[in-house]
Amino acid sequence: MPQREALSPLLPVAITTGEPAGIGPELTLMLAERGELPPHSVAVGDITLLAERAELLGLKVELAACQPGEPLPEGPSVLPVWPVALDTPSQPGVLNAANAAYVLATLAAAVHACQNGHAAAMTTAPLHKGVIIDGGYPTFTGHTEWLRDACGAEEVVMMLATDSALHAQVSGWQGPADLRVALLTTHLPLRAVADAVTPTRLVRISRILAADLTRQFGIAKPRIAVCGLNPHAGEDGHLGREELDIISPTLEALRAQGLDVRGPYPADTLFTPRHLAEVDAVLAMYHDQGLAVLKYAGFGNAANMTLGLPLVRTSVDHGTALDLAGTGKASPASLAVAIRLARHLADQRAATCTTSHL
Repeated sequence: MPQREALSPLLPVAITTGEPAGIGPELTLMLAERGELPPHSVAVGDITLLAERAELLGLKVELAACQPGEPLPEGPSVLPVWPVALDTPSQPGVLNAANAAYVLATLAAAVHACQNGHAAAMTTAPLHKGVIIDGGYPTFTGHTEWLRDACGAEEVVMMLATDSALHAQVSGWQGPADLRVALLTTHLPLRAVADAVTPTRLVRISRILAADLTRQFGIAKPRIAVCGLNPHAGEDGHLGREELDIISPTLEALRAQGLDVRGPYPADTLFTPRHLAEVDAVLAMYHDQGLAVLKYAGFGNAANMTLGLPLVRTSVDHGTALDLAGTGKASPASLAVAIRLARHLADQRAATCTTSHL
């Protein structure tokens, strides 16, 4: 069979600048001014907003408008921009629901570019869920779910990783900050989580996680540790039966199919070096069970990614930080990690795809 051509390294990573009143626009500008924006990166957002934020913060950045498919302008402190117009002017720290459609339009532009071969991957700066809901999108629950629906994916997985755990050659525990944590459920109220822990969801999420640890991280035989839902993983049914009735039987069935899924383990003791040394990722049952630990270990130097999509998407590990917007005090470290990760995952996915078609 002919070799399938890998993604061109010249294809850019499209960076959506997120909530216009938040720190996303200025983080992108900071990286550009410092020369820390990875090569072949392009911002997706309102060019006037970016110019105003750069002037406010005294950032010396040359903004260069271009269109998907065109060569990116290059040069010191140059920030290429695929323009998407705001619906109404924005002030740092001041939310305006009138710009909800604008934020979603930047996401749609980046997805379209990835799907049409104009971008290798997309990285998203933080958005504000509440303002999008208030802006006329009542079912919006976050980037992850929106991208699932926009790409027509049946199921996706949210996974965060600390910077030192992002590279394909890193496998297993290397220190207190090396973590990959995936979530069985994402943005659900805590009282709804138990009902969402089903055999069907656990099978789908485990399979996607294992497949993308191979496809995007190059781990041939991923080892996944699974948290229990209840304290002490249910204490043999005395603190809840989800482990006995749902999680353990499902993991046993997955192991019979060849997946290396271990547990369920008590979450309060799983996140220790002794246990993490033996696995490549942890699957937590709900948002704060896994992400509180990861963000304690590596906040500001970690990235979020969505597994199970037909494209590569990464994001920062923090929110819009409205109180810091326009002050110049926010750190762009997580955005830099997320952009590097997007490039790495796109290259790894292309290499895996090429190998599988030989």
